[in-house]
Amino acid sequence: MSVRVERVDLPGIGVRTDVITESGRRVSVVSQRSGERDLALFDVDDPDASTDTVALSDDEAAAIAELLGASIAISRLSSLSDKVPGLFTEEISLPFDSKFIGRPMGDTKARTVTSSSIVAIARGTEIIPSPTPGEIFERGDVIIAVGTRKGLDLLGKIIDKGPS
Repeated sequence: MSVRVERVDLPGIGVRTDVITESGRRVSVVSQRSGERDLALFDVDDPDASTDTVALSDDEAAAIAELLGASIAISRLSSLSDKVPGLFTEEISLPFDSKFIGRPMGDTKARTVTSSSIVAIARGTEIIPSPTPGEIFERGDVIIAVGTRKGLDLLGKIIDKGPS
C-alpha cells in the first residue's frame, strides 16, 4: 500500500507537507520558517482551502508523533499473527501493584522461561521498541510480547505473580 505525500513550498511562510488519505482528505503539517508548526485539514473539493488548523508546540507535535508511531508499531506487530500460524502478539498490562515496578525487564526471564519475547513497552504516549533486559518497569506500562499461545499465557501469569 502506497501513501501519497505532497510537499508544497509556501513562499515567505515555510513548507506544507500533505498526506492524502484513501478517502481523498488532505491532512497537512505546515512548518513555518519561525519554527512554529500547524496541523491542518483541507476541504476535499479545494486542496487550498483549510477547514481547520491546530497550532502545535514542540512537545505537542512530539506527543502526536509518538502516539501515531506507537499505534502503528503495535498494529504491525499484531498483524504478524495473520501471516505466521502459531505466532501471537499480545499486550499485557503491568498490574497497578506489580512487584515488577521499579525492577528491570530481565527479572521476568520471559524469553528463557516462556520462549516469548517482549518486543516493546508502551508507556503513556511513548513506545519503547526492543527494550533491553535492563529497562526498568514503571507503573502503567503495557508489555507487547510475541510468542506461542502457551508461552504468552505463561508470561501473563509471571507478570501477574511478580518476580520469584
